[in-house]
Amino acid sequence: MTTTHQQPAPHVAIIGGGPAGLMAAEVLAQGGVRVDLYDGMPSVGRKFLLAGVGGMNITHSEAKPAFVARYGQRQAEVAELLQDFDANALRAWIHGLGIDTFVGTSGRVFPADMKAAPLLRAWLKRLRELGVQIHTRHRWLGWESDGSLRITSPAGEHTVNADATLLALGGGSWARLGSDGAWVQLLQERGVQIAPLQASNCGFDVSAWSPFLRDKFAGAPLKNVSFNLPGIAPRLGECVLTASGIEGSLVYALSADIRETINQHGSATVHLDLLPQTPLRKLKAALSKPRGSQSMAKHLHRQAGIDGVKAALLRELASAEAFNDPLQLANAIKALPITLVRPRPLDEAISTAGGVPFAQLTPGLMLKQLPGTFCAGEMLDWEAPTGGYLLTACFASGRRAAQGILDWLQRPL
Repeated sequence: MTTTHQQPAPHVAIIGGGPAGLMAAEVLAQGGVRVDLYDGMPSVGRKFLLAGVGGMNITHSEAKPAFVARYGQRQAEVAELLQDFDANALRAWIHGLGIDTFVGTSGRVFPADMKAAPLLRAWLKRLRELGVQIHTRHRWLGWESDGSLRITSPAGEHTVNADATLLALGGGSWARLGSDGAWVQLLQERGVQIAPLQASNCGFDVSAWSPFLRDKFAGAPLKNVSFNLPGIAPRLGECVLTASGIEGSLVYALSADIRETINQHGSATVHLDLLPQTPLRKLKAALSKPRGSQSMAKHLHRQAGIDGVKAALLRELASAEAFNDPLQLANAIKALPITLVRPRPLDEAISTAGGVPFAQLTPGLMLKQLPGTFCAGEMLDWEAPTGGYLLTACFASGRRAAQGILDWLQRPL
């Protein structure tokens, strides 16, 4: 009688418990792989949960060409990732966890209860049932000389030998949630070229606001305005005046273009339309009406609805002569120049650009310099605006890397 010995399941170590790492863990476990996931934080999915504060925007419902265009200079590479797992597939996956979704008026997709925590709980339950072992408070320190992984935990430092490794360590923003960019040096030491991490979906500074504007209006929202950056179609929305500049959804939507203009020219001038719904001709006619003994502040309020932070910003940035000439004043209201000189610090950004270039990776997201080591998520060199695009690409890259690992593990030895 002969005895057959079953080969042990391949072992994969995943470093990072964000959406990309967790998604890869699911696909690998379903593929019969033994998965250990390590995360330096006390719990996984911390940035995912933070993204859900105020409403978990999971993806977007717009047509695929427009959706893919949101990834800017990396749209071709991200489109490849989305071939296997696009916004519709993501929604179907969420429904499979027992979580309903709906499309908001803006086209953004949300869980029915708008919360991230129930989704994460259902997902972690599935991963546990698949046998995924999650090790929190376990931080990756790099490699030993024999290629094993150095891991430190409250119990001390130890090494892990795995048949393949997935790095899903995030970018360099929100270090307190685990994405501190410490992996950059570790990969560079192994010969991997890294595109410098830069702030994305972030606020920007001006040279300086006046003490009056800063002290009285920092934190004030600018609602129903539009931004115009040369070469980019005007964007309508809202933003917030800060003590050092501007931030908010309207700014985030243009952050990549603003940042790259600053990189090239040292500053970027955006033109703010304080009344985008009012045609210039109509505004000129209204401001040309005699104001008599009325103050300019009262005249602006009565004829144009300009007051509060909008009036203060107009005083800050328009020339003194403009207030004596209704035509100049109308032009200033419709195109108020704000010169931005630098993005806010990396750790304040919602996300980061830069990271591991796609040229350093195989189609399965394996590092060409480090066979058996794969990368996924925000640590890849791509960026996207808020609106569900960031999460969708993170999920898709996690699935692609997992499939790349499964294919690699089955290669002839």
